Amino acid sequence: MHTAFFLLLGASLARYLLRHPWEFRSPWIIGLSAALAVLYTVGPVFGPRATPRRLLWLFTVVAVWVVLVVLAPSFAWCAVPLLYTGLRALPTRAAIALVTLLTLFVVAAQLQLADGGFDPNLVLAPPSVAAVATAVFVHAERLAERRRALIDDLVRTRRELAATERREGTLAERQRLSMEIHDTLAQSLSSQQMLLQAADRTWDTDPSTARGHVRTAESIAERSLAEARRFVHDLAPADLAEGGSLPQALRTLAARETTATLTVRFHLDGPDVPLPQPAQSALLRIAQGALANVREHADASTATLTLTVLDDQVVLDVADDGRGFDPGAARPGAARAEGPRGHGLPAIRARTDQLGGTLTIESAPGEGTVLSAAIPLEAGS
Repeated sequence: MHTAFFLLLGASLARYLLRHPWEFRSPWIIGLSAALAVLYTVGPVFGPRATPRRLLWLFTVVAVWVVLVVLAPSFAWCAVPLLYTGLRALPTRAAIALVTLLTLFVVAAQLQLADGGFDPNLVLAPPSVAAVATAVFVHAERLAERRRALIDDLVRTRRELAATERREGTLAERQRLSMEIHDTLAQSLSSQQMLLQAADRTWDTDPSTARGHVRTAESIAERSLAEARRFVHDLAPADLAEGGSLPQALRTLAARETTATLTVRFHLDGPDVPLPQPAQSALLRIAQGALANVREHADASTATLTLTVLDDQVVLDVADDGRGFDPGAARPGAARAEGPRGHGLPAIRARTDQLGGTLTIESAPGEGTVLSAAIPLEAGS
């Protein structure tokens, strides 16, 4: 549009100079043409919005053009770029008024230039073209405004979705950390407390047993420190991070959980093949949580970890000969058998669900408990 304006301005000035002899108004026409070119060039400095400075500039440009058209009707066609400039800078009603004014001057100039009498096309064509151009421009602006509003809504919706995802991610991470802490650090601290309390009770009567409890508590504390460091780096459980397989980690866990009152055994049913890391981490945490429940609530003397590796899934069974409980009390939403401080069964269920597995609990008061977690190998990968 800017290029068209300068081409029309130059063509109008050339037409005037070629068709008219030099006369008193010629310097004025040349000077006004130069002034109009300069004014149009500095227009972008005032920006596209209808500010007072922008409106003053537009009024000055139109006034100079009107004087030029009065002096030389050849400059009438410069109104086309001015028409679009006014439509962009002014509100719709003010822009239509400006378009009407420009069109009237164009019609008057064409009639003045016409040789041979009145021509209806000169009266009808400019208003028709101006009306069509104005209608198309206004319609395009309305569509653009709707697109801008739609884009703003999409951007706002995307920001809201991103904020929601961040909140959900934060809640999921909190749940994950709570399960990790419960299955490792909290259980280790509970074991240390029990061992130190036992050492305190037998310190005077059986010093060697008391020192054994203290050494065991020291070993558990060392293990807890390793787990805490793994949390900081967001790595796998310490037993797995050291390069061992899941059966090795479960065997180590069984030996570590064996005490004077509780014997924990491990049995592998199937080949010792590499398993997906998510499945290994989840099953090791499930075993830790289940043994914590056995130690704190079951009053059992024996517990058995059984890892069964099949073609399409891996199953971990944790069985004990304790006092058992009512599994219905451990359903999601029901009162937990672990009491208000427990997160064991809900955490185990959440870990199993995250990998698309199933959790089965078979127990009854006085008959022990069997907890079975099955995880598909495809989901675990």
